Amino acid sequence: MRPLTEDELRSAFVNAGPDEIRQVAVPADFLFTDWDHLDFYAWRDPRMRSRGYVIAEVDDRLTGVVLRAADGSGRARAAMCNLCHTMQPADQVALFTARKAGDAGAHGDSVGTYICADLSCHDNVRLAPPLAPSEIRASVDRRIDGTRQRTEAFVTRVLRGSI
Repeated sequence: MRPLTEDELRSAFVNAGPDEIRQVAVPADFLFTDWDHLDFYAWRDPRMRSRGYVIAEVDDRLTGVVLRAADGSGRARAAMCNLCHTMQPADQVALFTARKAGDAGAHGDSVGTYICADLSCHDNVRLAPPLAPSEIRASVDRRIDGTRQRTEAFVTRVLRGSI
C-alpha cells in the first residue's frame, strides 16, 4: 500500500459524515507505519473501542470504511475471520458492520462480516501458525492475495450504496 498522510486518510471515508470523520482517532504509531508491509490499513479507534476503520485501494482509489463492532454478548466459540480466513479463539473475532455509502446508508442499509477483533488480518496471514490435524496451509503469498481481495470486496459492498 502506498504511504498515506492523515488528510488522505480522513478524505478516503465513503460511509461517514463530516462530524464522524473529525472524530476519527488516528493511531499513535501512524507516522511509523510500514506501508510496504500493508495490503490495506485497518485499526481500532483507541477512544471508541466499538469503532474500527479500514482503508483499501479499490480500483486505484483510496476507499475508507467506518466499522462498528457488535457487542460480544453471545456465547463465545472459535470463529474464522472472513477477511484473512484465519481461525481464531472466540474473543478474537468480532462481527463488524458498516453503513453503506450514499443514499442506501442514509436509509439505514449496512453490511457486516466477521473480522479479527484487532483488525490485524494483514499480520495474521504472514504468520505461520501450527497446523491443525489434517489442515492444509496455502502459500503465504496466496493467503496475502486472498485477504487483500476479500477486503476490497467488502469495501466494494459498502460502496454499492452510492453507485
